[in-house]
Amino acid sequence: MSLPTDRKTRVTTSHWGAFEVTTEGGRITGTAPFAEDPDPSAIPEILPQAVHHRSRVARPSIRRGWLERRDRSGRGSDDFVELPWDEALDIAAAEIDRIRKAHGNAAIFGGSYGWSSAGRFHHAQSQVHRFLNSIGGYVASFGSYSTGCAQAIMPHVFGVTFLRYLYNEQDSWQTIAENTETLVMFGGINKKNAQVSMGGITRHDTGSWFDRFQAKGMRCVNIGPQRRDAPEGCEWLPVRPGSDTALMLALAFVLEQEGLTDHAFLDRYTVGFERFRPYLMGESDGMPKTPEWASPICGVDPDTIRALARRMASTRTLITVAWSLQRAEHGEQPYWMSAVLAAMLGQIGLPGGGVGYGYGAIGGIGKSMKSLRGMTLDQLQNPVGTFIPVARIADMLAHPGELYDFNGRREPYPDIRLVYWAGGNPFHHHQDLNRLSEAWKCPETVIVNEPWWTATAKRADIVFPATTSYEREDIGRTDLDEYLFNMPAMIEPVGEARDDYDIFAGLAERMGDGARFTEGRSSGEWLRHLYDGYRESGAAAGIEVPSFDELREKNWVKLPIVQEPPLPSFLARFRADPEGKALNTPSGRIEIFSETIDSFGYADCPGHPAWLEPSEWLGKATAQTPLHMVSPQPGDKLHSQLESALADQPDARPERLLIHPEDARPRGIASGDLVLVRNARGAARARAVVTEDIRLGVVALPTGAWYGDASENIDPHGNPNVLTRDKGTSSLGQGSSAHTTLVEVGPLG
Repeated sequence: MSLPTDRKTRVTTSHWGAFEVTTEGGRITGTAPFAEDPDPSAIPEILPQAVHHRSRVARPSIRRGWLERRDRSGRGSDDFVELPWDEALDIAAAEIDRIRKAHGNAAIFGGSYGWSSAGRFHHAQSQVHRFLNSIGGYVASFGSYSTGCAQAIMPHVFGVTFLRYLYNEQDSWQTIAENTETLVMFGGINKKNAQVSMGGITRHDTGSWFDRFQAKGMRCVNIGPQRRDAPEGCEWLPVRPGSDTALMLALAFVLEQEGLTDHAFLDRYTVGFERFRPYLMGESDGMPKTPEWASPICGVDPDTIRALARRMASTRTLITVAWSLQRAEHGEQPYWMSAVLAAMLGQIGLPGGGVGYGYGAIGGIGKSMKSLRGMTLDQLQNPVGTFIPVARIADMLAHPGELYDFNGRREPYPDIRLVYWAGGNPFHHHQDLNRLSEAWKCPETVIVNEPWWTATAKRADIVFPATTSYEREDIGRTDLDEYLFNMPAMIEPVGEARDDYDIFAGLAERMGDGARFTEGRSSGEWLRHLYDGYRESGAAAGIEVPSFDELREKNWVKLPIVQEPPLPSFLARFRADPEGKALNTPSGRIEIFSETIDSFGYADCPGHPAWLEPSEWLGKATAQTPLHMVSPQPGDKLHSQLESALADQPDARPERLLIHPEDARPRGIASGDLVLVRNARGAARARAVVTEDIRLGVVALPTGAWYGDASENIDPHGNPNVLTRDKGTSSLGQGSSAHTTLVEVGPLG
């Protein structure tokens, strides 16, 4: 491929939106906002420095200790030997082949996350899984760190996958604006998080919707430990982290005590309220879930709880729940209890009423689009049926054969001998990274495709330099956006980087499975093949999609796929016809009590929602760890992407830690001070920001700083996951419990 070296500006897209890219002399020299985006993200500003950063992996590299003696202990500390591509591919293919022949494909774990590129073909997760399936399969993972717990609980309650509920079946922003009178946001709705979305979000408009809400007089209540988790103008109830279920129970108690419960709705559309009510009213455990009971748990005044419950019952109310609430011990409970609370209000299935999940978590939620299928690379059938919950990776690596519970199953962890990772950085999103670092030494071999020397790449045995989405052609589209993009190759691959597809094609060919992986197509031929399928989907729906060459010439088009008016949700259809549109639950109704979950016998997830005290929260604070730490998403990047260049900026690292003035003062901490955040699991440096925008007793340290080469067990960059707890949410969901974390903070000295 030969690219011009003269100055040129073209549009591309990303998970944080579309933007213009200027190239000159074979380098990316600048970016600019996309003209049709009313509130563009600032993330692309750092792109030129990141793409050409010194931390790029230049050539195929093999860790010296592994190459010379198959040593595992040096992962993270060894140096690497650079080899020619053919030699490195030969070594990797021989090793993968050895593992599958000696131990079977169930000894291979295929790790990946879907955020590496908004392009549909060069989607690392699809590429690595297709490759591994083409050679006999692999151990997979269920769910995501963002929503794994919710993905387990929600089918039991509503009979639908959580992702379908999120993306296809919730009220649109337009419906909310026209109908909702009270918006109760557990965990807030954060414009910062909404700047990204899977596959891209072209028009960033979450903030403008809140302007409309407030202009019409909608009451918006932000329930959470951080004021800035909702836009300006929203009321703030600064609750203790991990206490949302207790507050929801108290709201439900008021509804039932004061005759505000819609029993006609419960009788027709739900099952199990008669099993839940004795717990709510204290008849089964002697503890009525009154506002007075909840107040010391959640930190909200009883009169405020009563007033909010009455308001919710007397107005069209939408309860929303952030993804963050299920990333905590017993994270299933607030998701389940929010559904019960909405059912008691009787507004589920009404426009602008009921309960919604993840608004603001990504930018695409709240948009109503006609679905056009296509542009998805087939991952092939996985002959290995084994999988683990995604957040249980360290347990799997460290404890092969150990039994674990998950959603009614009890299975042994597989004995993983080889890990292949592409398109992700587990040393960003996993919990208790020091523990993961030790577990990471257990498999015999770790292979990684990666553009940068991340902590994961540094802890691999074989590292293949992968291109970024600016060094290859692709197509950008998503069901949550009406824009379609040709993503041109802006520059030649940096160093000796190759596309994931070409890396896997080279490995598959050496292993005798090349034809199954490639089907005889090059990258360019795959793009046209997948795009033709997308055009056919459009034609079947009566929507004209330009030809591949037309899109190339235009760079981008806007498709007429906005659904106006929005279609009724599955819950609206269920409300209109509960027999004909019964839910896919055992009862066909919303399950307030689940016989299925009850039959599992899990003490940490009973048959109905309940307040279960976390093992770490302010109610169990100690002198050694008196503060509750939350670890929100960063605002300056997506997860840990582009971090190498961001960290170069003056005073950018260590990461900022928000702390309340009354917590900072006795510790002698002022804004700008370097501090040490610590607990028994680890320690991290941070830079203090003293603010009243966070609840007393709570600190916030965003994720995204690269896990550093820690000395004295102190992460130098401020990665909160050296402090978070690596324990599943419960035996049901086994999701990430990152927000169940106590710490102490002190001056760095």
